[in-house]
Amino acid sequence: MTAEPEWLRWAREIQAIAQTGLHFAASTYDRERYEKLRDLAIRIFAEHSNRSEPEVRAVFEPQQGYATPKVDVRGVVFRDDKILLVRERSDGCWTLPGGWADVNDSPSEAVEREILEESGFKAKSRRLLALYDRARHPHQPPFAFHVYKIFIECELLGGSPITSYETTAVDFFTEDALPSLSGSRVLPEQIKRCFEMRRDSQAPAYFD
Repeated sequence: MTAEPEWLRWAREIQAIAQTGLHFAASTYDRERYEKLRDLAIRIFAEHSNRSEPEVRAVFEPQQGYATPKVDVRGVVFRDDKILLVRERSDGCWTLPGGWADVNDSPSEAVEREILEESGFKAKSRRLLALYDRARHPHQPPFAFHVYKIFIECELLGGSPITSYETTAVDFFTEDALPSLSGSRVLPEQIKRCFEMRRDSQAPAYFD
């Protein structure tokens, strides 16, 4: 079951086949075939999205090696009965602090770093809440690559609100007074699940 349109799944799968094929291609003829497949993925994505073919090509062509999902970490930090959110500079909406995991970072190290950099607060990873397949949830706008989103509950240790080059505001919100959320990064039902799991310390982590 997917929340994404079929064209996006087709374009993403074709791009992944082309990327992996180019990595293992042993002949010029094979490379030409995989480059044509990549061109087809670019055309599909550009035709159905609001991006031009050169924009899509600039995203797809640098991808090298065996194609795998990308990993996005999100820090879930509570203070009393409020959850920590940051306002994204890119769209003016709010999200859990987080971003792409860096090579050589464990998930806990990645999320602790993201929380500190985006909010100014120090936190310690305590509990895996969820591992979401972005494609199975109604995030918008469409994203060119397959993404796993890891939500980790963290204990607030200290610090004070500080914005970054990616964020313009930092604040804590109650469950019934959430601001406008950045739908590409987090959904209202995902925030609700965070609150539910906060109230039930024995609840198993959600996946998919």
